[in-house]
Amino acid sequence: MTIPFFPPDLFDRDLLLEVVEQVGLTADQRFILGDRTAEFEAVLRGSLGVADAVACGSGTSALTLVLHAMGVGPGDEVIVPAYGCAPLASAPLLLGATPVFADVDPWTMVVDPAEVDKLVSGRTKVVMPAHMFSVMADMPALRRIATGAGLRLLEDAAVGQGGVLAGRPAGTWGDAGVFSFVQVKTFGMPGEGGVVVTGDVALGRAVRMLRNHGQDGRQRFVHHRIGYNSRFDEVMAAFQLRRFTTLPDRLERRARIGEYYTDRFAGLEGRGVLAPPPGRDGRCFYVYSLLADRRDALRDHLTARGIGTHVYYQAPLPRQAAFAGHAQPGRDWPAAASAARRQLAIPIHPHLTDAQVEHIADEVCRFTATSGPRLEEAR
Repeated sequence: MTIPFFPPDLFDRDLLLEVVEQVGLTADQRFILGDRTAEFEAVLRGSLGVADAVACGSGTSALTLVLHAMGVGPGDEVIVPAYGCAPLASAPLLLGATPVFADVDPWTMVVDPAEVDKLVSGRTKVVMPAHMFSVMADMPALRRIATGAGLRLLEDAAVGQGGVLAGRPAGTWGDAGVFSFVQVKTFGMPGEGGVVVTGDVALGRAVRMLRNHGQDGRQRFVHHRIGYNSRFDEVMAAFQLRRFTTLPDRLERRARIGEYYTDRFAGLEGRGVLAPPPGRDGRCFYVYSLLADRRDALRDHLTARGIGTHVYYQAPLPRQAAFAGHAQPGRDWPAAASAARRQLAIPIHPHLTDAQVEHIADEVCRFTATSGPRLEEAR
């Protein structure tokens, strides 16, 4: 049995060919920011109950657009997690601002609100948490911190679409939220794309203008501000519209697999493998990540048995060459460093069969039964 981490058959080939033909043969031959994009934005607005949804070129550019719309620039600080995807640091830097790295919770790997609170300064303009793997950040606590300090809260929900915390969807806790539609995300598609969602009408209007060279959509070649080219593809909009009604089923399948794993792995902490926290509240099940003391040995064990795995973020952001020069000197991020050493993701995509899921869980458990004591005990 061979089980790839990224399945090769994520998308329906016939559907993809159908929407390419549908868009390509329309009379207006419009391939970006057309009626389908507008319809897709309306569907997202309605499903989330937000004032605006602005589809753009990628989740990364969505972060940049929102930060720009929030007025972030030279001299400003943006508090970001020390562990996560590169755009958390690069988006502020590309605008001339400074990312201030906050350590993460050692179990959930999302940013620690207590660390964020300590880092707020007179230069802080935005708090930008990110949901991580299958766990949403503690948005109620971060909302209180941002509101109390008079700061903007930008929710990087790139991996969190479909997650719900305390009855509120991921992406809607901040002044704005961002989703990504890149291939492997929970609502991924065969291309690049992302969206900004917000309850702030003025902020949405600014993002909408920035994504299209500073134009307001009423008259071409009239530029009200310096903007970007971050426009959404009509073929992808048509594709996502056709698949939106089946998203809940795919999310439910992911959640059930995640719950099964968590039940199976509940007793493994004493053997050096820690599963994510149980439950569904504040969960998104984009990626199911274990924390393993002997991460590389577990990866080799699973690979030898045909099970694909994936290691994300092999160093904290402030230890990456691109960002180390911008990190605050003399600081350390021990929980982020621990996550980088121990994180290992196992397959959770909705195409997995029950037999495959059981095989993966069996092999993780078999490894812990034969792998000896935890590293802490061996020391």
